Amino acid sequence: MNTLIFPRDRSLGVVSMTLGTIAWLVLLALLVKLGGAAAIGGVIALLLLFALISFLGYVFARSAAIAHLRGNAIEVSEHQLPELHAQLTACCEALGVRVLPTMFIQNGNGALNAFATWFLGHKYVILLSGIVDAMANNPNGVRFYIGHELGHIVRHDNPIQALLRFPALRLPLLGAAYSRARESTCDLHGLACSESRESAARSLSALSAGALSWASLSLDGYRQQLESGTGFWMSFHELLASYPWTVKRTIRVLDDSATMPRRNPFAYVLALFVPYAGRMGAGVGVLLYVYFIGVAAAIAIPAYQDFTTRATLAGAVLASQPARDALADSYQRTHQVPPTLAAVGVDPGLPNGVELSLNTKGMVLVVKSRRGLLVIHAVGGRERHGELDLPRRRGTQAVPAAAWLSLVTGPAPAGAAVSAPAKSRRMSRSAREFA
Repeated sequence: MNTLIFPRDRSLGVVSMTLGTIAWLVLLALLVKLGGAAAIGGVIALLLLFALISFLGYVFARSAAIAHLRGNAIEVSEHQLPELHAQLTACCEALGVRVLPTMFIQNGNGALNAFATWFLGHKYVILLSGIVDAMANNPNGVRFYIGHELGHIVRHDNPIQALLRFPALRLPLLGAAYSRARESTCDLHGLACSESRESAARSLSALSAGALSWASLSLDGYRQQLESGTGFWMSFHELLASYPWTVKRTIRVLDDSATMPRRNPFAYVLALFVPYAGRMGAGVGVLLYVYFIGVAAAIAIPAYQDFTTRATLAGAVLASQPARDALADSYQRTHQVPPTLAAVGVDPGLPNGVELSLNTKGMVLVVKSRRGLLVIHAVGGRERHGELDLPRRRGTQAVPAAAWLSLVTGPAPAGAAVSAPAKSRRMSRSAREFA
């Protein structure tokens, strides 16, 4: 059965399982580091709740689908469409599938498709009526589609494998490539059920040529079409797709030694920026990226602004230190607030665009920087237990006495605090931290 596995399916399966497991381990390590056992317990509880809700949703949705099939489709059996049942039996024998899945024929309103599903251990193969009708003159042609869907059943991940792979399969390029490799593996299963390569290729080409034209399709002309499909946009959109182009699938089934044309290398660069969104398509993948970029920007931009504010105010606080020392020295000598900064020998213009001004009422020093105003003022209070016991009022926070002893050490005012208007509270916090 290993010959029925497309080589890239095997290699990408290992890569996706490895990267997915690493992603879960990294998440676990972060939880341990940041929150310890309590955080892990909380996450496990959330995961169990999510698993329960997902299982209930799965049961409801799948049971509805199976009920719809049983109520509206035709179940194939030894007594109902026995020719198709014989085809199903032959395919299961060729692929080593011991338990026959239940097969239904469903009206597809002309669509040419087939799919497989499963529910609580039961396997189902569904053929749309368009496929069955298209292969009416080629009784063995339907075998390819039955074998393909059996391939999905045989190669289907169990829930644990699917969970481990989940983070990796959201990655650009990797998720779509693994899905395409899985489809190629299922094509090999379909080929194993067919009488010949040409029969399988013509059956598959019906997805492109339609219910009637597939029989007269020139496979050589189809091969030439494949060789011309190497453009940038064709390469780009295939890199985002869950399925290989049908022309590639057909020629690969027809000739296992056929050389596939190389994709445009620049298409890989652009595809790196589109996350895999499964069968929802590349448009949804782009929307996901826009969403993630928006969330990241909403977090990063305020953080960057906070960082630049801290840096600017740190420089402003340091630049204003000589002025604060001069005011403190003057107050210690005279017990009076100096009338101006010039009276204590302070130049109001400082480097980096910082400007100082003095409000003599309460000896308020205003430091103007590119990020706004930093207001340092003296308030009444007393020192207790190494900290200033300052009035708690809006816009004013108590700070350690040591932070401002160089500014005010006289009998009155007894302490200092950093205050800013309500809109600039981030600046006042930064000032306290860098003072």
